[in-house]
Amino acid sequence: MKILLLEDDIMLNESISQYLILVGHFVVSAQDGNECLKILDSEKFDLLIFDINVPKIDGLSILEKIYNEKKMITSIIISSLINISNIEKAFAIGCQDYLKKPFDLKELNIRINKITKTIKPSMEDKRLSKHYSFNRKNSTLYFNNEPQIITKKQVQIIDLFAEHRGFVCSYDMFRDYVWDNDFIDDATIRAEINRLKNILKEDIILNIRGVGYMVENVGV
Repeated sequence: MKILLLEDDIMLNESISQYLILVGHFVVSAQDGNECLKILDSEKFDLLIFDINVPKIDGLSILEKIYNEKKMITSIIISSLINISNIEKAFAIGCQDYLKKPFDLKELNIRINKITKTIKPSMEDKRLSKHYSFNRKNSTLYFNNEPQIITKKQVQIIDLFAEHRGFVCSYDMFRDYVWDNDFIDDATIRAEINRLKNILKEDIILNIRGVGYMVENVGV
């Protein structure tokens, strides 16, 4: 599992990172909120482990930003704070678990393993329709389990839809994820998505007029 760790205590950061690597995870760590956001802008993660009280931007604010952007990333909060309002807010913005410091590293791994069992089926294969699925690990679109040949940009568009099934993907989200924040007008995005729709054998991409596009959550 690829994990992003946000922890400003250098020794604790190193201890958690080393332990998680030892038990088989890939770990990227940050010590402040700005560094964490830069990493999130350039890489994808299966799990976030965030402290709350970190310099520059706190962990809850980053989680809230992710939640508001409708990016579904599994997360665990680790904190010495026991204020119930913090715990309540953490779960309200999508946190799956809350671990109070100090904690045993083995307990953290137990929590991770428990979460992994619940998210593992959806981590790689995303069902887009009755016949279409997308494997995020190998970036391949399948129709009735047969791989489909599409362009790199079309793969990125499908990846964005797969990550946000059931939610509207705005034009700004396409600019950010597919075009790396280059200045691309809405018409260019529409043209690329129309090319993709013409290739697909099922009409799975819905046009939400004036807002963006979405692929419905098919419940699998």
